[in-house]
Amino acid sequence: MAGPDVDAPTGRLIRAGGTTAPGEVPDVVRNALNWFALSAASANVVMQLSLLPVGRGVAESRVDSGRVDRHPIKRGRTTLGYIAVAWHGTDHEREVLREEVNKQHRQVRSPPSSEVKYNAFDRRLQLWVAACLLKGTQDVVEVLYGNVGSQALDDLYRHASRFATTLQVPPDMWPADRDAFEKYWREAIEDLSMDKVTRPYLRGMATLAFLPAPLRWVFGPTNRLFTLGWLPPEFRELLGLPWTERDQRRFDRACRRAARINRVLPPVLRAWPWNMYLWDARRRIHKGRPFV
Repeated sequence: MAGPDVDAPTGRLIRAGGTTAPGEVPDVVRNALNWFALSAASANVVMQLSLLPVGRGVAESRVDSGRVDRHPIKRGRTTLGYIAVAWHGTDHEREVLREEVNKQHRQVRSPPSSEVKYNAFDRRLQLWVAACLLKGTQDVVEVLYGNVGSQALDDLYRHASRFATTLQVPPDMWPADRDAFEKYWREAIEDLSMDKVTRPYLRGMATLAFLPAPLRWVFGPTNRLFTLGWLPPEFRELLGLPWTERDQRRFDRACRRAARINRVLPPVLRAWPWNMYLWDARRRIHKGRPFV
């Protein structure tokens, strides 16, 4: 499903229930990637990797330069850059990005001896990753903007097919509408699991255990709060980290505070850092420099 080419985000606030003129990019699409979405990043990784073949593919990856536990800055740039281009990029930019990702994915496949079989070119696994990105995006939109209306959510859903088609998922694999997606999601979460390899890896993602001690001590507790806070209960249970009513109250307060801040932020700050990553990706594409 090819969406319209989208310029860099403007940061306009979303008009609940508003209509969109033909060819105009809906507010909900322009504003979906925002500064507060970063707080849901680790939770989304946990969601994606809770499908065991995806989790094993990442935890056992031989593409050392792309491992977040070894190269967190580079991995952050490529992941956030991918999301920014998939969401806001032109068809040409997304095609260049797809080829860059394919180069890395060719190296991600299970060895013959592996007890869990995976292949990064498996479209079913790619569809799951895209579905998690949609879920995370929608959750952040609802927290920051409240009830945006069914039309806005439909617009968001249709545009989110780019998360899948910027990989190798054909348009007809993306569920036809939000109802079809909910059916797909309910069935998919029945197949989720973690094992002795992926659970420790994902717990370390939640607590930032891979960072040097000073950074881990400073940022780990906050990252853990937001990771568990954004996770649906099914994923939280798989992860096996405790979550209390006090934790939930702290998370809810942080979300309410973020919504108030978001209303007064200038557009360029509201759209940060996605505008920066989109600019960097376009610069790399224009100069023919590697993206991944």
